[in-house]
Amino acid sequence: MMRIIVMGTPDFAVPALGAVLAAGHEVVGVYTQPPRAAGRGLAARKSRVQLFAESRGLPVHTPVSLRSAEEQARFKALNADAGVVVAYGQMLPKAILEAPHYGCFNIHASLLPRWRGAAPIQRALLAGDAATGVAVMRIEEKLDTGAVCLMERTAIGPDETAGELHDRLSELGAELMVRVLSDLGKGSLACWPQHEQGVTYAAKIEPGETRIDWSRPARDVHNLIRGLSPHPGAWFEIDLNGKRERVTALRSTLAEGKGKPGTVLDDQLTIACGKGSVRLLQVQRAGKRPMPVAEFWRGAKLPVGSLLG
Repeated sequence: MMRIIVMGTPDFAVPALGAVLAAGHEVVGVYTQPPRAAGRGLAARKSRVQLFAESRGLPVHTPVSLRSAEEQARFKALNADAGVVVAYGQMLPKAILEAPHYGCFNIHASLLPRWRGAAPIQRALLAGDAATGVAVMRIEEKLDTGAVCLMERTAIGPDETAGELHDRLSELGAELMVRVLSDLGKGSLACWPQHEQGVTYAAKIEPGETRIDWSRPARDVHNLIRGLSPHPGAWFEIDLNGKRERVTALRSTLAEGKGKPGTVLDDQLTIACGKGSVRLLQVQRAGKRPMPVAEFWRGAKLPVGSLLG
């Protein structure tokens, strides 16, 4: 078994940390982003990885940056065989990448070289991809360009949301990382350079992308809804009691029907799009919990024929 440093921050990284521990490796350090102000009270909130690591009695490090000589010396002093990096939250300098004996390995939620970058799960869904996957690669200084050591493909369900796909890929990535570490320890790990063709970049989701444009084809609207669910959420506006209110669409499916884009076609909240229509299945009003459309319909009392903003 090897000495491993695990570097990650959100819940996507937790299964990998648990899998490394379950495989019997010694986790000599866990690096994660510092606690951030969050919630209404803006209290400092620890990352999911930090909470999990502390529950297992693991040493946790939360440096703001790894670019200082002092932090790099502290990292190197852990004498790790390998670094496991999963959504850590910052680019790693060369001194960090070279400190572990075998280098650092990253779990990336796409079929590289497609969807390099910050939001591969969301971008795959927004693009209507039928399949995606997980790759484990050696980390280079450039963004997601390292040699791939293991990769596995998985189909994307027609109505699958980003949240559901996120959970599946995080578990799959953890399994692949354990296999990579096993081969690494046995001296049998083989990695291959990424193809130069088919490179795409998964830019982070910008606020201007999240509003639903009903004039788009129904498939595009459906992909936007599921690609941004549950966060940051695709939204539209309605008039309720003389006020404009934002509503987030969390689940949808393609449906029959046509009309002026944005028109409510029936009491099941089927909405006409530029081409075709979508049926909303779950929504969330501002400040409320997610609810099925039947419950929303009873409260909103939207008449059939209404035009959504």
